[in-house]
Amino acid sequence: MTDDDIKKYMKKTGTTTLGVVCKDGVILATDKRMTLGGGGMPLFVAHKKADKVFLLNDRIGVTTAGNVSDIQYTLKLTKSELKIKKLRTKMDPSVKETANLFGMLAYEAIRRFSPIIAITGFIIGGMDDKGSGLYQIDPDGSVIEHKNYVADGSGMIIAYGVLEDSWKENMSIDEGTKIAIRAVSAAMQRDTGSGEGIDVVVIDKNGARKVVEQEVRHMLFPKKK
Repeated sequence: MTDDDIKKYMKKTGTTTLGVVCKDGVILATDKRMTLGGGGMPLFVAHKKADKVFLLNDRIGVTTAGNVSDIQYTLKLTKSELKIKKLRTKMDPSVKETANLFGMLAYEAIRRFSPIIAITGFIIGGMDDKGSGLYQIDPDGSVIEHKNYVADGSGMIIAYGVLEDSWKENMSIDEGTKIAIRAVSAAMQRDTGSGEGIDVVVIDKNGARKVVEQEVRHMLFPKKK
């Protein structure tokens, strides 16, 4: 299987995940639908409240797409490695270091001989001493930095339409959050692999926090005065 085959397969796995760079931080957002199928098979909704965005520590988060078992294994391994590094060095890992660790694990997994191919895709976002950082880790293990925004999954083309039209430099956290929510919502309207709700994580100088569902609904459907 070539890298192009891997990326084509990845686009068939149902989800929409994205990251947005703001003036003072990073926004990560995902839908909540987990599907089975793809690659010629019809999609089946396997879970309606799946978590696809996770906090690795109080300053770095990750969105996930791909095979669930491989994602869970990579998350557990990465969290352990980051904790060990902090204990040894007494320093928090940078966003770039974290992204490179995910890239290395994805590279090793996709090339490991197995009848089941490890397909994973991650978006790493966070804050460190150098400021905000946003990285995309493809299934083949490549690590790509993004200075504005990035989307992944079967709904990414629709999400990119909103991001291309709405993103601007030096956006506030509030503006970035609203755009991220709109982008995932647009993907959910047209992509059968995405749906059931939106999860949003905001990471700024104050740390990482998850936007509550009521706040997401308010931003998506603001009350008219």
